[in-house]
Order: sequence, then C-alpha cells, then structure tokens
Amino acid sequence: MLPTLAGGTLFFPGLFALCSWALRRWRPEWTRTDRVMISTRLVSSVQAVLATGSGIVIIRSCNDVVTGRHWLAREYVWFLIPYMIYDCYAMYLCDWYRARDQDRAHSLTLRSFLSRNRLMITHHVVILFVLVPVAQRLRGNLGDFFVGCIFTAELSTPFVSLGRVLIQLKQQHTLLYKVNGVLTLATFLCCRILLFPFMYWSYGHQQGLSLLQVPFHIPFFCNVANAFLIAPQIYWFSLLCRKALRLFDTPQAKKDG
Repeated sequence: MLPTLAGGTLFFPGLFALCSWALRRWRPEWTRTDRVMISTRLVSSVQAVLATGSGIVIIRSCNDVVTGRHWLAREYVWFLIPYMIYDCYAMYLCDWYRARDQDRAHSLTLRSFLSRNRLMITHHVVILFVLVPVAQRLRGNLGDFFVGCIFTAELSTPFVSLGRVLIQLKQQHTLLYKVNGVLTLATFLCCRILLFPFMYWSYGHQQGLSLLQVPFHIPFFCNVANAFLIAPQIYWFSLLCRKALRLFDTPQAKKDG
C-alpha cells in the first residue's frame, strides 16, 4: 500500500512537471496557460490509459465475476488516490491561469473555484471518501471483476482531453476535432453508460438470470450505488450530445470556425 501511494504521489506531479518542461522546449511560442492546460490533459490521459489497461487485465483474469481475484483491483486504487488529489490542484491551477489571462486572477477564490467545478470536485470527493473505502475494505474479497469494469470507464478520458486541447489551440474547425468528437461519444456511451448494463448482464449470465432479473437478486445498496454512479455519467453524456449537435450543425460550425 505505502509504496504504491508514494509512487502515485511522485508519478503524477512529476509527469505534469515533465510535460510542462517538454512543451516549453518543444513549443516555446505557446503561452504558460497553454502549457499548463495541455500538460494537465496529458497527465489525465496517461492515468486513463493505466486505469483502462488495469481494468482489462482484471476482467480477463476473473473467471468468476463475484469471487475472482486479481491484485490490481486493490493496488491500482492506492495508485489512484494521489492522482485524485493532484487533479484537484491541477484544476485549480488551470482556473488560475485562465483567470490571470482575463485579468481577474484576484477574483478566483477557493469558494468561486469550488462553485464553478462543483460537479467534478464532488466526483473526486465521492471517489476518495466513498468508493475507495468500499473498494479497499467494505466489499471484502468479492467483486474484483466489477472494480475492473469501473476502471475501464476511463477509456473515454483521452478523447475528452484531446477535444479540450484542440479547443485550447483553436482547432475546432479541423477534421481531427470532429472525428475525435465521434470517438468521445462512442467511448463515453460504451464505457460509462452501457458499462452498467454489462455488469448486470455478466452477473446474470453467471447466475442463470436475465438482465431484468438481476436487480432483484443483488443487495439493494448495490443498485443504489450504481444509480449514484451512472447519474452524473448520463448528465455529462447529455452535455456531450448537445455539443456534438452544435458541432455537426454545419452552417453554424463553419461560422464558429
């Protein structure tokens, strides 16, 4: 546990510093704000790839969806804790640089930051203080398969991050931006929305139950927990869909570009 926590504590801030340094040498014409924003997105993407890879390994290793075990199901959670804390700081840093560019850095208080990012901060707090205890202690030795499934939800993050980077660089008019938008929607739908029916189906398939029977054969709190997990994903997906509709509204997209 402690070596993994220490590793994450060094890895994510260190990777951010390395990305910032590399971008300063590679693209000296970029502003400090651009470098900070893009470095933050690169670190998020690396974490997402590591989480997704861990999730796939866990899923493939668990022959039994309830009792199957893999050491990554617990160990990667310890690695994830420092990332969540780092990411909160990175979000604040990005907000501060944006505010500075708009000559309003003095108005960026902790309260205004929390208000502007309340959904994402709540997401991180729930992971740290609810999901981590559940994953590491409360579930006992059961459910590694489902922990692996949750890890794979990060597959959409690199595409979301690339979209933000392209916006930062004012590349919304490019074909890459549109293709990435389609991939963002597809991966978000599959790995953050349809993931939950897949987990129910996997349990039902093993127990000889239909998908619709599963909610009535698992503990009630599991259904409640899944409802809380999927609710923000549906909200974020609706925002992505609205953005996609504006993007592919061709006349408007050309005007914006």
